Amino acid sequence: MALKETLQQLGAEKSTPCVSISMNTHRARPQTEQDKILLKNLLKEAHDRVSKEYDKKSVESLLKKISTLKDKIDLSTNLDSLHIFLSNETMEIVKSPWEASSNRVNISTQFAIRPLIKAYNRSEPYLIMVLSQNKVNLYEAVNDGVIQEVINEDFPFTENIPATLYPEKLGDAKYVDDLTRNFFNEIDKSLVRVHNTTDLKCVVVTTEDNYAKLMQVADKPNLYHGYVSVSFNKESPHHVVKDTWKFIEQMQSRRRTKRIEEVKEAVSQGNVLTDLQDIYRAATEGRGDLLVVHQNFRQPVMLNENGGFELVDDASTPGAVDDITSKIAWEVISKKGRVIFTEQDELKELGKIALKTRW
Repeated sequence: MALKETLQQLGAEKSTPCVSISMNTHRARPQTEQDKILLKNLLKEAHDRVSKEYDKKSVESLLKKISTLKDKIDLSTNLDSLHIFLSNETMEIVKSPWEASSNRVNISTQFAIRPLIKAYNRSEPYLIMVLSQNKVNLYEAVNDGVIQEVINEDFPFTENIPATLYPEKLGDAKYVDDLTRNFFNEIDKSLVRVHNTTDLKCVVVTTEDNYAKLMQVADKPNLYHGYVSVSFNKESPHHVVKDTWKFIEQMQSRRRTKRIEEVKEAVSQGNVLTDLQDIYRAATEGRGDLLVVHQNFRQPVMLNENGGFELVDDASTPGAVDDITSKIAWEVISKKGRVIFTEQDELKELGKIALKTRW
């Protein structure tokens, strides 16, 4: 199931109880042996808490899932974190390339989905075009991994490369420049056709001069995120995606900074809430436009009958919502708002959590 669909399914579920387990993991041995021990301990904690806090007959199916889960997870294919969501009706396992803020068990009437929100917000599908001296390849990527090479009637370009045409005229600078621009215009039109079917933007792996010329002839320059310098001895997908992902991460950081600035600008208009109770109420009413939360901020609460909550210190208190920010984030997203979790310094003057409202 795609991450977006998983997020929607888990966010909408309400059950008594919902168990969410998050833990950091390792991608290689021997560290993965540590992951097995940590997983065992977290599952035991979950089993003990559910057994203690709920009638065993009502959670019989859930307890069975917790007891047998460790044999169903392949820890040899870990990414950087593991997230498990269990109820009487549900069992969902998600491996993420993003670190978890802590190793923890969350038990509530809804799943603690903030790790998935972070993963979804920072999951970036895009195209990589390797524009080299003798061919042009196009790849589809997500974050730091290449999904597939795009192979169609246009890509890869292996013929009619400017450097291979009329070598006797390569001393004519104007001729070579015109030939190159025409070639780049053809590449651009081919990329536009791919974009029209995938809605993906592109990072170009090439030289600064080539990228500048490509932008001069591009029909839709906004389809390009930018470029990274090419290393002609490292043109394999495995190598190029490392550099393009660094570029994408920097772009995402700038995007988050821009979102924080958007919230700051709305303060003077009276459209920003920083009180947790006010934020929760506005989110449930559908007034949340943009929520920004410090990555390390969590707050357990006890919901009350008046639609509000009381703060509690111990997240394991029976009946408590382990982290109200997860519930707030889902309320914002499910009502077409935006959410970011960040550690960026720009958030400091707003506090640990802030909500820009629609009205």
